[in-house]
Amino acid sequence: MIGSFDSRVPSGPLPEQWRTHRDHSRLVSPNNRRKFEVIVVGSGLAGGSAAATLGELGYRVKCFCFQDSPRRAHSIAAQGGINAAKNYQNDGDSVYRLFHDTIKGGDFRSREANVYRLAEVSNLIIDQCVEQGVPFAREYGGLLANRSFGGAQVSRTFYARGQTGQQLLLGAYQALCRQITAGTVQMFPQTEMLDLVVADGHAKGIITRNLVSGEIALHSADAVILATGGYGNVFYLSTNARGCNVTATYRAYKKGALFANPCFTQIHPTCIPVAGEYQSKLTLMSESLRNDGRVWVPKRKEDVAKPPNEIPEADRDYFLERKYPSFGNLAPRDIASRAAKEVCDEGRGVGPGGRGVYLDFADAIRRLGENTIRERYGNLFDIYEKITGENAYKVPMRIYPAVHYTMGGLWVDYNLMSNVPGLFVIGEANFSDHGANRLGASALMQGLADGYFVLPYTLPNYLAGQLGKGPPLDHPEFKKAESDVRARIQKILDVNGKRTLDSIHRELGLLLWDKCGMARNANGLREALQKIPALREEFWSPGRGVRVPGTGAEFNQSLERAGRVADFLEFAELMCLDALERDESCGGHFREEHQTPEGEALRDDEHFAAVFAWEYQGNGQSAAPKLHREPLHFETVHLTQRSYK
Repeated sequence: MIGSFDSRVPSGPLPEQWRTHRDHSRLVSPNNRRKFEVIVVGSGLAGGSAAATLGELGYRVKCFCFQDSPRRAHSIAAQGGINAAKNYQNDGDSVYRLFHDTIKGGDFRSREANVYRLAEVSNLIIDQCVEQGVPFAREYGGLLANRSFGGAQVSRTFYARGQTGQQLLLGAYQALCRQITAGTVQMFPQTEMLDLVVADGHAKGIITRNLVSGEIALHSADAVILATGGYGNVFYLSTNARGCNVTATYRAYKKGALFANPCFTQIHPTCIPVAGEYQSKLTLMSESLRNDGRVWVPKRKEDVAKPPNEIPEADRDYFLERKYPSFGNLAPRDIASRAAKEVCDEGRGVGPGGRGVYLDFADAIRRLGENTIRERYGNLFDIYEKITGENAYKVPMRIYPAVHYTMGGLWVDYNLMSNVPGLFVIGEANFSDHGANRLGASALMQGLADGYFVLPYTLPNYLAGQLGKGPPLDHPEFKKAESDVRARIQKILDVNGKRTLDSIHRELGLLLWDKCGMARNANGLREALQKIPALREEFWSPGRGVRVPGTGAEFNQSLERAGRVADFLEFAELMCLDALERDESCGGHFREEHQTPEGEALRDDEHFAAVFAWEYQGNGQSAAPKLHREPLHFETVHLTQRSYK
């Protein structure tokens, strides 16, 4: 294994660890910062904030994104809000409560020290974004407003209607643009990372392809930061943008970086149901809607075809309120998703195929008035009407769970550095903060915490020992990585088969959804582990497999997608292997063999209170990946059966 598998969690009381760690970390003086070059891959909230902050500190930064502008990063799609422990509502919130809710929400499968630090710096994020001009909603008197999200009994979520991600991204984008103009950040849009260069045991650069010209380029640096988001599109249908992929992190895994908890994927309960067989992506309806919307289905199967307004109150089952009275409609995402699946499996689901439940705003509209609901969620209602043709002010929305976020990612230590020295991983691309289930409104919090307030302190701790050690571009590892990238591209083009990328990707996604989706079991996972290699072999089969027209030396979106689907076909096997090895239920990883009499996830803390980090050993046909375990120690939060009743 490259590097060391050491979490580097500081000693001492939890509330003092981050301050102590900062106080004793090595520094890079202002005059020396301009001697270091740093690569940031990704320009969303994590990558954009990191690039802007490091540029302002004086480092020479190269920032890469495959979109045509950093403003197109998928962070823009986040809707509901961002958590922080400001306690503006005076309802009992605190840094400790945010920390505790996050640990509990992740079903006790995250590292205490990282989560406490996240809660601790959350308040700084709000101050930073307000100063940037982010138009958070405000109360009548001018104070910032808060609303509730799942898994919490306080109001701690700051929001800008249903477009919080967009507004936060604009804040980071303007900070990034300022540094681009100042010359400290060089931006490379429409450029995709295709490999990591590891030289002398350290991450020293990347290989990229210009998506417009097809040009392959080599970039060296003193450190590489991956901020490339999650891999939810391995399921084909997800709420992610179509371009979201696993390629950057998976290629880093194949160069020695450990991949942690890949089976931990989040199913979001509030998605517009699938409309047809050829749908290419799904659309999320923000969890914030569950503040005022009530989730229900008919009590009787024979009523599912009736118009919802014709079903009397006595014949409705508000199943989240019934099962989880303390949290009601704001139960955490994994629990709410399984509850929706359960009633649909009973035959009480609504809409085409019976895969939907109602999200009803009638009570809130009667209580608050339609104008108030419109002010809070107007753009979300507009999105829903454009997609479904239904007016949710008049009839309930129909929702159903869908793949949304990935808690797994590259393993990182307390400094956000992977086991490969010099390779840092931030935001959704790492595994560190959310355990087996992410609480709503915590993704934006983590991305900005990592980029603005954690990495700028931990990166110098590594760089201080690297002055003058950056490799030249003629280092043998650069040439080898470039050669491998060119060979892989040519191999894809040479298949010249008959199947479309969509047909193969859709088949893989359906297999994963059935065998490694909302529920998993050993037999299904073993079946998937038999079928995935066969599908991968078909993809690469000359004359029969995938067909990719065009060449590599041009704008070729089929080639882009082919590389990403090829990585999904390998990564899916790692996901299923991880899910099979974790013989327990926890959060979004629900093994049907392990559930309580009430149907809730049943953990096995004695054997599985650990991070599963996988080391690449060659492709699965020659050597299985090697499992490393990082034990999770809970000194502040006591391990208990998670309950939201």
